[in-house]
Amino acid sequence: MTQTKKAKSKVDRKISLSDFGIHGYGEVEAIIFAALITGDPLLLIGPCGTGKTQLLNTLSDALGLEHRHYNASLISFDDLVGFPYPDMENKGIEYLRTPATVWDAESVLIDEISRCKPEHQNRLFSVIQERKIQGLPLDRLKYRWAAMNPYSKDGSTSDSYIGAEPLDQALADRFPFIVRVPDWNDFDETTQREILDQHSTDATSDTIAELNKRLSAWRVAFEEAIMSVPDEVYEYCRIVASEFGNADFRISPRRARQLVRNIVAVGVFRNSLLDEKNFLLGLEWSLPQRAWDETPSQQIIHSIHRTAWDTAIETGKKKWLAKFHLEKKLNRKLALVVENAPDLDTGTLAISQLLSLESKERAAAFAFAVYPTAVEGRLPIGAEAISDLGQIAVAVMDVDGRGVRLKQQFRSENDLREKLESVLQELNGPRRERAEQLFNYLWVEKLLPEDPKQLEEELEECVKYISKLG
Repeated sequence: MTQTKKAKSKVDRKISLSDFGIHGYGEVEAIIFAALITGDPLLLIGPCGTGKTQLLNTLSDALGLEHRHYNASLISFDDLVGFPYPDMENKGIEYLRTPATVWDAESVLIDEISRCKPEHQNRLFSVIQERKIQGLPLDRLKYRWAAMNPYSKDGSTSDSYIGAEPLDQALADRFPFIVRVPDWNDFDETTQREILDQHSTDATSDTIAELNKRLSAWRVAFEEAIMSVPDEVYEYCRIVASEFGNADFRISPRRARQLVRNIVAVGVFRNSLLDEKNFLLGLEWSLPQRAWDETPSQQIIHSIHRTAWDTAIETGKKKWLAKFHLEKKLNRKLALVVENAPDLDTGTLAISQLLSLESKERAAAFAFAVYPTAVEGRLPIGAEAISDLGQIAVAVMDVDGRGVRLKQQFRSENDLREKLESVLQELNGPRRERAEQLFNYLWVEKLLPEDPKQLEEELEECVKYISKLG
């Protein structure tokens, strides 16, 4: 290899936290660097000894920042602002600045933030959100970082952290990135050995210069990218926020807007804005619920990501399937299959997935309405979907012999009786018969729909749509 090629290889090498003695962050490194690019607040969560403080203090040193490290459990307000005294003209208050006060800080680390007293937490709120304290701007402050031990509602991870509390949800929502720091058992053997290495791990001056150079370039690229965000990113974030809300994990409008910045920043760092991996990384480490131990499961996160990605980014069959699953009404799902399914196999897959993903009562209503027409071959679906529909629909239809038991049990089960009978009382003719048949099945199977009236209305809308097919 020539000297020219060697030099180029060195310049092109990806910079890593390991260059600064921080090992084992893996893909989460992209989030740390993204936070440096945007300058938005970053919260690290992890057990003691996982290097949270070391990471942030090391970065501040490498960037040559005027840094302040505060322990939130011990800090007093005077520690932040200094001793107050009237100004020379007695028109206001000034503060005696010391090397420990926050006024000249370029980076701030608020350690143990979950142990902070409520009154101090409120004061830190403005530092984190607005770069202000006591209403006065912190003009030099570039980075706002915080760290905390994990909180667990069942005590499984917080027994050793006396005083650890869930972070206030409003405060947590001000941290765009909330990252779980990896612990020992998350590392492979090579990383564990790197951590154990007793040799000096100080970054070289060349590495520090390279970080600052690249960070400047990344910031320029980020500012350009954020001014022309692709529509696909906006659509992805819109769907994500809506779907998490539907799953009872609220995403605030502020958080949804911030998610756009996070995904763009990760894309800039990894030099690939529309890479699916960047979207998933940006999403997973932007969820505020991690700060109060209500993080959605990996299954939920990946499922919502998949739906949003396929709808916003993919084309063809994947995009259609994602659009089908995003549709909430059963009759509209049916219409999508009949009128817009790309082909027989895709329509078949859509129906089979609907029956497995929807609640049992909604799957029963759909199958009950659709199966007779499907058997006649009047729907663009294959034999597999027809069979899946039949297994559920036949169970609904065969419940006739147990219908008397439904009326008898109504007398003792007041809640269910009132909910189901109140719907039936408003109906008549074939519509009432269909509803009673479905409700008989739900009763026998001990399935109580959240909204029986809405379920019956969706059943009827499916029947009406099918009747128009001829």
